[in-house]
Amino acid sequence: MNIKLIALDLDGTLLTPEKALSPRNRAALDTAAARGIHIVPTTGRIYEGLPAFLRDLPYVHYVITINGGQVYDAVTKEILHKAYIPLDLAMEIYGYLDTLPVAYDCYLDGEAFMQREKLERLADYMPGDPHNLEMSRKLRQPLDDFKGYLRQRNRPLQKLQFFLADTTERPAIMAELRRRFPETAVSFSQPHNVEVNIKEAVKGEGLRFLCGHLGIPLSEAAAFGDGVNDVSMLETAGVGVAMANGEPEALAAAKYRTGTNREDGVAQFLEAYVL
Repeated sequence: MNIKLIALDLDGTLLTPEKALSPRNRAALDTAAARGIHIVPTTGRIYEGLPAFLRDLPYVHYVITINGGQVYDAVTKEILHKAYIPLDLAMEIYGYLDTLPVAYDCYLDGEAFMQREKLERLADYMPGDPHNLEMSRKLRQPLDDFKGYLRQRNRPLQKLQFFLADTTERPAIMAELRRRFPETAVSFSQPHNVEVNIKEAVKGEGLRFLCGHLGIPLSEAAAFGDGVNDVSMLETAGVGVAMANGEPEALAAAKYRTGTNREDGVAQFLEAYVL
């Protein structure tokens, strides 16, 4: 395969369940980068939420963050592309979420915030998910007046997210969000979360923009993912690869399949077809 760019989802894809980069995956990325292939972390996280061991990789120049809501040049510190949620729309969404047993947050100007009491009880909304719980607690700042703070800042939101203990309710809630707010993109990437972006902010559009910016045909881009928020980039990339642990939607969208993130599935595929 003639691949010039590799877009990599993190959680459930490149990283182990413990949120680490395995030696085998690291070696495969090192080899690909040495051959001139762009290595592009592509995540629902904000840039500041990437693990330091990924941000510090010497060949990571570009990062697609916030589910495609931002394309970031990590060398020049320049935002190349962005698509955010207007504050008025976000407040309407929060109004609907207030009727549900969920804990919601926001990403704003590279930081994550949550109402203090919800953050203190976040374990109640993420049962049996210790690694994502630890990450979520670490990245979010507590606010005593969440909505008041957002009104004071008066800025568009990069993304909003919420967590719910009973995931059997998730499909119906996601469908209702799409019905009420058709200008949004609704997805999930963790066992207990739902992510809401503006409709233009999907990973596939972020990948399309970056390939255009670099002059790389989409046919020469590979994308790896496991979640519903990865579907658009798996469909957009010339080589879309789903992890064996992926959601049914991701598996259906991809042209190829590889091992699980526990089994170094990214390295498996790269070693067999790219390197």
